[in-house]
Amino acid sequence: MTDQLRLPLQSDVPQGASTFVRSASNEEAVRVLERWPDAAGQVMAICGPAGCGKSHLAAIWAERVGAVALNGAEAAHHDPLELEGRPVLLDIAQDADDETLFHLINLAQADGGALLLVSRPSPRFWKVQVPDLRSRLDSIRVTAMEEPDDVVLAAILRARFAERSITPTDEVIDYLVRRIDRSAAAVEDVVARLDEQHRPVTRALARQVLEAAQTLPDEEDAADDEEN
Repeated sequence: MTDQLRLPLQSDVPQGASTFVRSASNEEAVRVLERWPDAAGQVMAICGPAGCGKSHLAAIWAERVGAVALNGAEAAHHDPLELEGRPVLLDIAQDADDETLFHLINLAQADGGALLLVSRPSPRFWKVQVPDLRSRLDSIRVTAMEEPDDVVLAAILRARFAERSITPTDEVIDYLVRRIDRSAAAVEDVVARLDEQHRPVTRALARQVLEAAQTLPDEEDAADDEEN
């Protein structure tokens, strides 16, 4: 597969292993994809909650093997003949229609083919109407990723702050990690709220912003304030 044409990935898919944070929440998926596929005709799915890094990890895999990157329902517009014998990444895979999924699974069986499906729910829970597709999805190997742990959440926070040229202290990062929801959306929200203040991002400002959003556990923080 190393001599296959490497197509550019979608611009909205994160690329590059250097920015991916490896931790206990994603270790199994990282380990599996580092050596997958190890034979022709393989199909696998990576599943997990929003913001766990599954699309980022899948994009790293696609770069490594030269896979064609497709996205959800848009995959139906791609010429199947261009995919035969090539590894394929299908992100937001649960949004693809039954016919497209069936064809992609079949095409993966050709020499040099492989199909990596990425979604929040496992393929076993996708709603499909074609019986043959149902049985194939039920037999796919599934590797689950967990919600971001402290290590990953802290890294996402630092990355989103850096995009806005903000460099908070470790104390601020730790404070936010303990209090926001474990999702990329929660990170984006709190970073945007802090940036809107146009003030140095301190622990006091973080507390103020979280209180305004009514996301701060009062009793826990009252104890924190007494200790500090």
